Amino acid sequence: MKVYEGTILTVDAHDSVARFLVEDSGTIVFVGNELPESYSHIEREVLNDGALCPAFVDTHEHLASFATFNAGLNVMQARSNAEIMQMVTEFAQKSTAKTLVAFGASPYSVIEGKLLSREELDMACPDKPIFMVKYDGRACVVNTKLLELIQDKVSGLRGYHPESGEMNQEAFFAVSDYITGSLSIPELIRNIQHAMDYLAARGIGMVHTVSGVGFAGNLDINLEQWIGKSAQNGFQVRVFPQSMDISVATKRNLPRIGGCFACALDGCFGSHDAALLEPYSDSCGGQGVLYYSDEQVIEFCKAANRAGLQIEMHAIGDAAFEQAARALKAALDDYPQNDHRHGIIHACLPTDEALEICARYHIHFPMQTSFIDWPQEPDEYLVSVLGDTRAQKLNPLRRYCDAGIVLSAGSDAPCTDPDPLLWMHRACNHTNEQERLSIQEALRMCTYNGAWTCFDEKERGSLEVGKIADMVVLSRNPYAVNPSNLQDISVERLYLAGKPYEAQRQGFVSAVVKGMFSQAKI
Repeated sequence: MKVYEGTILTVDAHDSVARFLVEDSGTIVFVGNELPESYSHIEREVLNDGALCPAFVDTHEHLASFATFNAGLNVMQARSNAEIMQMVTEFAQKSTAKTLVAFGASPYSVIEGKLLSREELDMACPDKPIFMVKYDGRACVVNTKLLELIQDKVSGLRGYHPESGEMNQEAFFAVSDYITGSLSIPELIRNIQHAMDYLAARGIGMVHTVSGVGFAGNLDINLEQWIGKSAQNGFQVRVFPQSMDISVATKRNLPRIGGCFACALDGCFGSHDAALLEPYSDSCGGQGVLYYSDEQVIEFCKAANRAGLQIEMHAIGDAAFEQAARALKAALDDYPQNDHRHGIIHACLPTDEALEICARYHIHFPMQTSFIDWPQEPDEYLVSVLGDTRAQKLNPLRRYCDAGIVLSAGSDAPCTDPDPLLWMHRACNHTNEQERLSIQEALRMCTYNGAWTCFDEKERGSLEVGKIADMVVLSRNPYAVNPSNLQDISVERLYLAGKPYEAQRQGFVSAVVKGMFSQAKI
């Protein structure tokens, strides 16, 4: 049993702030401003200038991919290709991996305005194969050593560009499959466990992972399911199979389906394949790509909804947003459900008609506020490809909240770095001032709403009596700072079920076997 004294941000229905919280055997047994005498002798943690809030929830992440890439080199912060080349050289010298992985490269965040070439990668890393993934996870650059290994697998595919070393479309996915297929199961499991530790250090106690890409036989779905069930120290995982085949979920007894890749209705702005109702504004033009017909998406949604599965689908452009809303409406008209929790991931560019559907049918949005003022896809780039009018309509958080849409927050890692305080900062400092959230709304988006998204709100997501004591100690009270200073706050400790989080330690055999037989929620 333990008493916490200080600023307790409950994120209950009234956003109450209390002075005391008492935890006993992993459960919250008291929250209030006057500590009962019966608890006065209990061990006490005084928060001083800090604050206690619910553990954060990442509601959209590619956990296996993030785990694989996070074991490699992150170049997101680099602002020139010369800097990336130096980082690659240093990484290659100290890494023991046979094939190197780097991620986060963007032509829009470096002064050269282009991706590294194969020739430049060869200069930085001539002796080892290296796979450098573009920030959006839809293209890569390979060096000559890697090209020699995968040439026979990709040379006949769309998106194969051996001169520059850039691989996109089908060629990218073939290279990605080769990289993930080269990982041993113990290595992959260790990477996932290290990724859990990384998330926990950011105050994240639960992750919703979209899985089922790049691994033979959907191995990542099975592994995430088993590892999630056997995760130590109370870390929670909720798995979404990325498939249009509902049996991929039902045969694994998973209650949900969806994500990106096979469940993506379009692409992204950085690759000019986000589906738009009107053409792009730059010289490339075009309206992007809808990957499926309305009939195909409606058929999938109807089948999944009738099977009782929760559905989430990726939609970036306004044409894809409309398609997602139409399909979910058709499914719910076909087989009404009062509490389905279906969602549209990203939901970057809405239309009035589709937003009205979402509000009326209670469709929620797992959003990426990290995309706001994002160095990998900066505002000036978005204006150049969308025009100022459409760019001003991106990620309209205030409009969504005012329409009654439940918003949650996710990283889309490895596309962005999982950082809940950054999610809050971007939400409260939106580049379009009219779309900013309050700090209370932003904290709810990152905590309670995340738990609600996968039906966990009765046990987690707020600090209330009877709930599991999943909690984060912050260095400062976010309610008491200027919104512009939110990112200066740090995570000091994560408690899951009342205990300080400790690193995952079990071996891969134990993790898999325990997970296979565990009845834990996943």
